[in-house]
Amino acid sequence: MAHSDSEESEVSESEIDDYAEKAYSNLKEGGFKVKYGDSAYKCPFCTGKKKQAYNFKDLLQHATGIGASNRKAKEKATHLALAKYMKTDLADPSLSLQMVVFEPPTPPSRDRDEKFVWPWKGVVVNVPTEFKDGRHVGESGNRLKEQLSRFNPLRVHALWNYKGHTGNCIVEFSKDWNGFKDAMSFENHFEAERLGKRDWKERKSKTIDLYAWVAREDDYDGVGPIADHLRKNGDLKTVNDLAVEESRKTEKLVANLANQIEVKNRHLHELECKYNETTSSLNTMMEQREQLFVAYNEEIKKMQQLARDHSRRIIEENESLRLEVDNKRKELDERSRQLNKMANQNNIDKRMLEDEKNKNAMKNSSLDMAVKEQKKSDENVLRLVEEHKREKEDALKKILQLEKQLDAKQKLELEIQQLKGQLQVMKHMGGDEDSTVKEKMEELTSELNEKIEEMEDMEALNQTLVVKERKSNDELQEARKELISGLTDLLTGRAFIGIKRMGEIDEKAILEVCRSKFPKRNAELQAAMISSKWQDELKNPEWHPFKIVTVSDKAQEVIQEDDEKLRELREELGEEVYKTVTTALLEMNEYNPSGRYTIPELWNYKEGRKASLKEVIQYILKQWKALKRKRGSS
Repeated sequence: MAHSDSEESEVSESEIDDYAEKAYSNLKEGGFKVKYGDSAYKCPFCTGKKKQAYNFKDLLQHATGIGASNRKAKEKATHLALAKYMKTDLADPSLSLQMVVFEPPTPPSRDRDEKFVWPWKGVVVNVPTEFKDGRHVGESGNRLKEQLSRFNPLRVHALWNYKGHTGNCIVEFSKDWNGFKDAMSFENHFEAERLGKRDWKERKSKTIDLYAWVAREDDYDGVGPIADHLRKNGDLKTVNDLAVEESRKTEKLVANLANQIEVKNRHLHELECKYNETTSSLNTMMEQREQLFVAYNEEIKKMQQLARDHSRRIIEENESLRLEVDNKRKELDERSRQLNKMANQNNIDKRMLEDEKNKNAMKNSSLDMAVKEQKKSDENVLRLVEEHKREKEDALKKILQLEKQLDAKQKLELEIQQLKGQLQVMKHMGGDEDSTVKEKMEELTSELNEKIEEMEDMEALNQTLVVKERKSNDELQEARKELISGLTDLLTGRAFIGIKRMGEIDEKAILEVCRSKFPKRNAELQAAMISSKWQDELKNPEWHPFKIVTVSDKAQEVIQEDDEKLRELREELGEEVYKTVTTALLEMNEYNPSGRYTIPELWNYKEGRKASLKEVIQYILKQWKALKRKRGSS
C-alpha cells in the first residue's frame, strides 16, 4: 500500500490527533485491511513483527497499548486510529462487559419506605410451653427450624427469661435478596392461614396455633424479649436503602473490575512489547551467530590450509638441511683425512697420539679387569648352580638306591616267610623221627636265621639311607629357597622360568576384563580395587569355600561353587575373573592354608606348573651362556 510523502515524514507530538484522524479515515475508506475471515484480525501498521494473526480482543489490546505507550508519535497515532476504528466500526458484541445486577424483589409501593429489621428476621409467637419444675419449657429452636425448612431459615432462636421459655422465637434469614424473598414467603404463608400479625392481635380466644410475621419497626421499637433481641442483633432499614446500598456496591465492584482489566491490558501490552523486542533481539543474535559460525568455519579452513602449507615447508626445509648436513659431513671427513696426513708428518702430533694411545691402553686394561671380575662372578654363579645340580643328582641316586634296597628287603621278607612255612610243614611231617627230615629242618632253620640277620642289617642300612635321604631333601629345599631368594631379580616377568607368588591374584587378567566392562579412564582403578578386595578375602581364615569329595577312593578338597561370594563374583564380573580368584584360592589352600599369605615358588610359566631344580639350573645356564656370548661378541 503506497503512502504519500507527508504520511511518511515524522510526526510531532502536537500533530498526533490530526494524524490519527487521517489514519482513521483511511481505515474507514478501506485503505488498510484489518479483518481476515470471520475471527482473524491483523495489525496493518506492524508488518515486520513475527505475530501477525490476532483475535479481536488481542488486537484491540495491542492497538490500545501502543497508543498509550511512549513510542514514536507516528506509531502512537496510527494505533490510536486502529483502536478507534475497531471500537466504532468493528465492535464485537462479545467483548462488552456483561454485568448481571440482581434487583431486589420490589414490594408494593406503599411499603417501599416501610422499615424492616435487617438482617431479615421473622417473629414466631404462641409456641407451646408447659410448666415443669418451677419453670416454663418448650420446643427447641432446631425443631422449629425443621418445621420451617421450606423457607430456608439460617437459624431459630428461642427467647428465654428468668421464668423460662417465653413462647416466642426469632427466625433468621440470609442477608441477601433471596433471604428477603424467603422472609416474605414466610409471612405470606402465615397470613394466608390467618395466623399473621394482625390475626395475632385480633384473636378472641386462646389457641395452640403458631403465629408469625416479618419483623418491622413496631416490633423493633416495642417492649419485651422480642424487641430486646431485635435491637441487639439487627438494624432498621427500608428496601430503598438496601437497594441503593446494593447498587453502590455493585457500581464499585464494576469500577474495580474495570480498573483491574485496564491494568491487566497494560501489563499484557508491556509483555507483548517485551516479547516483540526479545524476538527481534533473538533473531538478530541468531543472524549474528550464523555469521560468526560461517566466519569461524572460513577461519578454520584458512588455518588448516596454513598448517598444511607450513608442514610442507618444514618438510622441504628439513630435506634441504639433511642434504646440507650430508655435504658438511663429507667435507668434515675430507678435512679429517687431511689432518691425519698432516699429523703423521708432525712430531708433536705424534707424541699427542702416543699419549692418547696410552690412555686408551689404560682404559682397555681397566675394562679387561672388569671383564675378568665379571667372569669370576659368573663362574661363582655357575659353580653354585653346578653344586646344586650335583647335590640333586646325589639325592636322586640315593633315592634309587633306597628303592633297590626296599625291593631287596621285601624279597628277603618273602623268603623268610617261605622258610618259616617250610619249617612248619617239616614239624608236622616229623612224627616218625626221620633223620632226613631233621637234617632238612636244621638246614632250613640255619638258613632262616641267616636271612633274619641279613634283613636286620638291611633294615639298619635302610634306616641310615632314610636319614640321609631326609637330610638331602632338606638340603634340596634349602637350596630351592636360596635359589628363590637369590634369583628373584634375575627371574622376573613372564619368562620360561620365573618366581611366582602362590595365592596371589593375577591383576593383569582382571585388568583385561575391566577394560571391556568399564570406561578406559576408570578400568585400572576398578581392577586395582577388585584385586585388593579379593586378595583380602583370600587372607581371611574364616572364609573357606571348599568341600570334601572322594576321587579314586581318595578324599580331596575342591572349590564349593555354590558359595555365596563366589557366585556373586561370577554373576557380576564373569567367568575369567572367577577363574582367576579360584586359582589363587586353590594355590593358597595348597601352599599356606594356615598362614593365608602368599608363598614364592619357582614356576614353569610355559607349562603352568611348579619348576624343578633341574629346569631352573638348565635355564640359568642357558641365560649365562647367552650373556657370555653377548659379552664376547661385544
